[in-house]
Amino acid sequence: MVLKPQDIVVALKIVAMPEDKRDSWSYASLAIEIGMSPAEVHAGIKRLVAARLGGRINDRFSPSVQALKEFLLHGIRYVFVPDLGEVTRGMVTGFSAPPLSSIISQGDELPYVWPDPEGEVRGVSFSPLYKCVPVAARKDMALYELLVLVDAIRGGRAREREVAVKELEKRLADR
Repeated sequence: MVLKPQDIVVALKIVAMPEDKRDSWSYASLAIEIGMSPAEVHAGIKRLVAARLGGRINDRFSPSVQALKEFLLHGIRYVFVPDLGEVTRGMVTGFSAPPLSSIISQGDELPYVWPDPEGEVRGVSFSPLYKCVPVAARKDMALYELLVLVDAIRGGRAREREVAVKELEKRLADR
C-alpha cells in the first residue's frame, strides 16, 4: 500500500464538510465535488484506511483527525514535496492565500500559485497535491483553506510552517 497525494485531498474534503453532511456523502457525490472519478475516491479511501488515517464506522469512512493531523504536521513535507516552477497564472496558495495572507507579510515576493488557466494571479508555480485541487478549492472555501495550510507546511519557510501548523491545529480541533 502506497499513500498517494490525492488521498490527502479526499480526507481533507471529508474533514472540511459540515458535521451534518459527513455521514451523507457518496463516492459519486464526493468525486464530483473534488473533480476525481468515483473509482479514484474509492481507491483513496481504501489507502487511507490501510494507512490508519481513518476507518470505517457503520460502513462509512471516517477520517481519524488525530492521525491525519499528526501526518500533516510531521510527515507530509517529507512525503509530498512540492515542485516549484516558473512564473505562471494560477490560484494563490501557501503564505499568499487566506488564512495566511492576513497573518504573514508577503513583501515584494511573488506569490505561490497552483497553475490554473482560470487563475487570476501571476506567481511562482507550486505543484498542488493533485491536479483537481484548484477546481475543488474554488468550490469549497473550507477545503481551500486546509489545502493552503498544508501547502505552507509542505513548502513554506520555517515561520510560514510555524503559523500554518497553529492555524491547521485550530481548524482540526473543531472536527
